[in-house]
Amino acid sequence: MSVPSRSRSSRRTTFAVLAAGSGVFSLLQSLIAPALPTVQHAMHTSQTTVTWVMTAYLLSASVFTPILGRVGDLLGKKRTLVAALLTVLAGCLLAALAPNIGVLIVARVIQGMGGALFPLSFGIIRDEFDASRVSSAISNLSAVIAAGSGLGMVLAGPTVAALDYHWLFWLPVIVVAVTVVLAVRHIPESTRRAEGSVHWLGAGLLSAWLVALLLPLSQAGSWGWGSARVLGLLAAAAILFALWLIAEARAAHPLIDLRIMRLPAVWTTNTVALLFGAGMFALWSFLPAFTQTPAVAGYGFGAGVTGAGLLMLPMLVAMFFSGVLSGRLAPVFSAKAQLVTGSALAAAAGGLLTVLHAQAWQVALAAGIFGLGIGLAFASMATLIVHSVPATQTGAATGMNANIRTIGGSLGAAVTGLLVTAHLQPTGLPQESGYTHGFALLTVLCLAAALMALLIPSARTVLRRRDAGSPDGSRTPRETAGAAAG
Repeated sequence: MSVPSRSRSSRRTTFAVLAAGSGVFSLLQSLIAPALPTVQHAMHTSQTTVTWVMTAYLLSASVFTPILGRVGDLLGKKRTLVAALLTVLAGCLLAALAPNIGVLIVARVIQGMGGALFPLSFGIIRDEFDASRVSSAISNLSAVIAAGSGLGMVLAGPTVAALDYHWLFWLPVIVVAVTVVLAVRHIPESTRRAEGSVHWLGAGLLSAWLVALLLPLSQAGSWGWGSARVLGLLAAAAILFALWLIAEARAAHPLIDLRIMRLPAVWTTNTVALLFGAGMFALWSFLPAFTQTPAVAGYGFGAGVTGAGLLMLPMLVAMFFSGVLSGRLAPVFSAKAQLVTGSALAAAAGGLLTVLHAQAWQVALAAGIFGLGIGLAFASMATLIVHSVPATQTGAATGMNANIRTIGGSLGAAVTGLLVTAHLQPTGLPQESGYTHGFALLTVLCLAAALMALLIPSARTVLRRRDAGSPDGSRTPRETAGAAAG
């Protein structure tokens, strides 16, 4: 089906609305993390309980991202996008007014449902933009998403210091409210719809195995890796995952089409997402803690929340500009090449941190190099998935890619946490060797991601396997022409 060409101003408005919604959601992923000690003190709760502010959000986003991405493919991406924005708005408003930790955790669950904004936004771009502009628009949106995640770590300290932690949610309330109005007025409803209905058994099993997997990974530090809860949930996750595969394979209209997941360009890209996500979240989780360690420990800089955020600023700037540049380079520097390069840059940054982390400038330099890698990798992974699946599967496929990156992130953060806390000083602070081993791990993970990215089929190979009239409907003639450029 041919997509009607839209005016440049209309495309810009659509992109601005999508960027605002996705950017705020990615900001919420990291904005609250540096302020958890403040929230713990203000709400008179324990450290174990306050970590559920992050865990609840992670679980909710993981469950709802692919499910609502599929709902958007079926019922319409605009209406699902608006519903997701309203959910984020409600969650932020409830969090800003939360009188206790229980209400705040519920609010974070509601916010996490907005994870569908990512796949829905990519799907709307694919549906509404000219094929020649899809790659650059996806790259720009990926840059916004990546930068939003980093920006949260930078803004948290100054926001709490100047106002209080409630404003970590009041400010998103304002932005999301405006975005909802603009989305209703300016986002067109796509005429492309997938056939069938939501496979609720598949959705239920997907939710169950994701929760059973991610919950013990996020709580193993307090529950203990050998505890019955952790081992039991991991065993349940394996069983539920097998049941989900069987249910999806037998369904007439599966939630996640496993045939699409088996496409060479999709499974290789998803494997890279798993490995890269593990390395990326390992760095995001522990580099700020490293910089905040008092110098009396023999390492670290004793930085506060604001100071730690400023040391992450080079990463934020680099990931935004490399993400934006990714789309411009697409005609001469393919998405596959960009993913290999981005993963290699991240590995180089990890290697640098492993051997050089005694000075603040060394950490800032490594963070900047890592940011370049994140920007290229985020943009290229999204581009590869979007151009490799049928238009009617865009939401579900990109949602699963984001989910797989999150699963990798949970694994990476959990294993890095084990390494960092394996040997403690008498003061209770980790030994420097723990962080060195953690940095070495993220180096290996990102290097493995680069090697796996080499296995992704080239655009020419994909086009040889599928012509414009392929039975699965993966491409229209316009999209085939656009994909060849990427």
